[in-house]
Amino acid sequence: MPEPLSGLEAYYAARAQEYDRIYAKPERQADLRAIEAWLPPLFRGQCVLEIACGTGYWTQFIAPNASHVTAIDSAPETLQIARSRPGCVGVDFQTGDAYALPESTGGSDRFDAAFAGFWYSHVPLARVRGFLQGLQARLRPGARVVVLDNRYVAGSSTPISETDTEGNTYQTRPLADGSQHRVLKNFPAEAQLQAAIEGLGRGGRMHLWPYFWAFEYVSL
Repeated sequence: MPEPLSGLEAYYAARAQEYDRIYAKPERQADLRAIEAWLPPLFRGQCVLEIACGTGYWTQFIAPNASHVTAIDSAPETLQIARSRPGCVGVDFQTGDAYALPESTGGSDRFDAAFAGFWYSHVPLARVRGFLQGLQARLRPGARVVVLDNRYVAGSSTPISETDTEGNTYQTRPLADGSQHRVLKNFPAEAQLQAAIEGLGRGGRMHLWPYFWAFEYVSL
């Protein structure tokens, strides 16, 4: 009998061994190849903080270009996979909290850049500003920040199953063991992203692919 719906941390811990299946969807391959080419040069020579690195799928592309990467995730199960990737040699992987970010271990007191792949959509609307303020405290002025996430595409994305009173949307996601998980998954518009960085960043710029979006800005 399926387990009851659970929280985000329990979901990703349970999903660790099947996490990367999401990158195997045939319709998303062209987007992924394009992003894999676009993203790494943005961090060339930088001391990077990666938030919610998961299994290190994006870390493996960023790390060879960066001078140093500190990558955090709340699930030891996904970090174990990340540490085994050949492209992640030398990365400082840490079990950590995205709302209590670590200090730089790359030789300076603050990071030159930050990346969050498929994390921003899991931040409750009421916590977005606090998350970005916490990130700001770990970055030097002029640091590049890149956020990458999913667009909602009917037929490819998991349907929205619920919307709460604050406007957060949720998906009900099944795992291979039959368990069902209630997962917060928001799909912000560019105007929301621009408003969220007010007073924290400048030069906000949206990038769109058929199945993904990215938003980059420079910290103040």
